[in-house]
Amino acid sequence: MRAQREADNVPQLYTQTLAEARAADLASVRAAGGEVEPVHSVEDVFVDDLGLPLRIYRPEGDGPMPTLVYFFGGGWTLGSIDTADGICRRLVNAAGCQVITVGYRLAPEHPFPRAVHDCHRATAWIAKAPFVDPERIVVGGDSAGGNLAAATTLLARDNGPTLAGQLLVYPNTLYGSDTASMRAGDDPYLFNRTSVNWYWNHYLTDPAQGADPLASPMLAASHAGLPPALVITAEFDPLRDEGEFYAEKLYAAGVPTTLTRYDGMIHGFFAMSGMLDAGGRAIEEAAEWLQGIFGND
Repeated sequence: MRAQREADNVPQLYTQTLAEARAADLASVRAAGGEVEPVHSVEDVFVDDLGLPLRIYRPEGDGPMPTLVYFFGGGWTLGSIDTADGICRRLVNAAGCQVITVGYRLAPEHPFPRAVHDCHRATAWIAKAPFVDPERIVVGGDSAGGNLAAATTLLARDNGPTLAGQLLVYPNTLYGSDTASMRAGDDPYLFNRTSVNWYWNHYLTDPAQGADPLASPMLAASHAGLPPALVITAEFDPLRDEGEFYAEKLYAAGVPTTLTRYDGMIHGFFAMSGMLDAGGRAIEEAAEWLQGIFGND
C-alpha cells in the first residue's frame, strides 16, 4: 500500500487546501473501507438543542439499546459523519449494539475546546434519549476522535453522564509529545509527525492550550474513576507511544484497561478493512470488548 502511494505520488493532506484535504480524506477512507455493510436502520437527525447532526445506526430490536457514541477522526480538522460510516456499520453488526456518530464542529473554523464540548453535550443528550439504555453507554473514536472520547470521559466523570467504557483507537493524548514513535514518524508517504503538527496547529489557537487536559488527556490531574478502556495502537504510527502511555496511566489509576498493539500497521488502519486484514481484526476485537462491557457477550 505504501509502495502504491509512492508510485502514484499521492500528495500529503497537509500540502492541500482545507477543502481539498477534506474531500481527499473522505475519498481515501471510502476507497480503503471495503464493501459498505448494510445495517437494520440508519437515521440522520439534527438536534436543535445541540446545533449538531447525529447519525443513528441500529441493529434489529426494540426498546432502549446499549450504545456506542462514536467520534470520527481527522485531526479535529478533517473528517465527518460520513468518514466514520464504514466503521460504525461494521461495529453495529459485529457488536450488536447501537452506534451514534456525532457531527462535532471542526477546526480551524471552530477551534479548541468547541469539539470537546460538542462531544460531551451530545453524549449527555444521547444518555437521556428514550431509545438509549443510560446504563450501557460507551464513548469511542479513532485518532482525534479517540482524543475527544478520552476528554469526554474526563468531563463525564465530573459532570455526568455515567459511562460504561471508552474505546480509544490510536488516540492523540499529549500535545507536543516527543516520543520514540513520534521521532521515527517521518515517512513522506504515510501519516507522519508533520501531519500531527499540522492538525494541532489548526485545532489550538495558542500552544499554551496544549497543557489543558481536555486537549491533552495525559495531563489530567487524576485518571481515577474513569470507565474501563480498550486502547488500540499501530506499530508504525507516530501516535503509538502516547496511546500506550495513556493506557498505562489508566491502568495505574485502577481503570480496567486492555491495550493491543497491531504490529505492522499504520495510523488509520482501523478504517481500512477493505485493504488490511488487521483492520477487520481490530473491529472484531472492539466488538467483542463492547459485548463484554454491555453484558451481551
